[in-house]
Amino acid sequence: MILSRKAKKIEASITLAITAKAKQMKSEGIDVIGFGAGEPDFNTPEYIQNAAINAIKNGYTKYTAASGIEELREEIAEKLKKDNNLNYSTDQIIVSTGAKQCLSNTFSSVLNPGDEVIVPVPYWVSYPELIKLADGVPVFVKTKKEDGFKYNIEELEKAVTDKTKLIVINSPNNPTGTVYTKKELKNIADFAKKNDILILSDEIYEKLIYDNNVHVSIASLSDDAYERTIIINGMSKTYAMTGWRIGYAAGNKDIIKLMSNIQSHTTSNPNSIAQYASLAALRYDSPEVKYMIHEFSSRRDYMLKRVEDIKNISAFRPQGAFYVFVDISKTFGKKAHGMEIKDSISFSQQLLEKQRVAVVPGIGFGMDDYIRLSYATSMENIKEGLNRIEDFIKSLK
Repeated sequence: MILSRKAKKIEASITLAITAKAKQMKSEGIDVIGFGAGEPDFNTPEYIQNAAINAIKNGYTKYTAASGIEELREEIAEKLKKDNNLNYSTDQIIVSTGAKQCLSNTFSSVLNPGDEVIVPVPYWVSYPELIKLADGVPVFVKTKKEDGFKYNIEELEKAVTDKTKLIVINSPNNPTGTVYTKKELKNIADFAKKNDILILSDEIYEKLIYDNNVHVSIASLSDDAYERTIIINGMSKTYAMTGWRIGYAAGNKDIIKLMSNIQSHTTSNPNSIAQYASLAALRYDSPEVKYMIHEFSSRRDYMLKRVEDIKNISAFRPQGAFYVFVDISKTFGKKAHGMEIKDSISFSQQLLEKQRVAVVPGIGFGMDDYIRLSYATSMENIKEGLNRIEDFIKSLK
């Protein structure tokens, strides 16, 4: 049987694979500390839960418009105006089954076969695969630690061609936690204008930001940037609603219309109950969200200090999201119980096998010298997990 050549080229998500392996081991009674999951360990705030229950009781369980209920799109427009100084009408907004579907819809709506998309390295694992599924070509621009893992304009100029259609920005960033400043975003906006390319701005970690850093949406910087930017955001990270699967996009109404058309034939509307829960989440300020951000900040500070105390590894200080990107390159060439550490995968495999700690190999983000640790887990797990990592590294010969 001849199957889809395009589908066969798509790599499985390393983050989900590691999480699945850790869960399997736990189900077998093995004591595993997981640093892999990209989701808050807090439960969804109660007022959001109650909104979902009320939606069920009130019969809001039917199909909705493919692009989402009008009330939710109005609330998203209000949020974008209040938080980001952006004015969108509801026909410029689409609600989807998670931010990932918004990304997929965007690539499918703007790319033609062979169109190139500039992607920063390190990147979130799904960007390259979603681009390839839409017949696009990911063009990787490697960022440097000394630049804060941010785009360098000179490197961008080298990457752009007459086939370049889109540039991807993710701030706050997964996996590094880096946050772009207003000046840095202005430079990227000018680059996009000069080369007449679209901007995809993934802002899913917008509220998870620390050290008095400020989130700036690139679309707010000028009329031109507004016209060429598609903003991606959602409910998952800020409101601990990963399983509810609600994301949204805002941008040029012609692009949003195409996205809605595609969605109407793939999944139709996002879950109706989750939409009403999201409406409540956006409509009311939640002390739980502020508490969650405070806890993440405390965990981050502890993890950074602890990692720096461990010989042969070092960490990049994240300004947002809930990940620490850890350089493990000094462990390469050493052996764990006779098995050589050659790269991020062998490091992660041996760590899981010998010390029962699950981390995400950096190769999944395009940087094999690193692993990603999530601090979206309890302080107890963080302390025990880092103790095990230290024991593992000390055991290397």
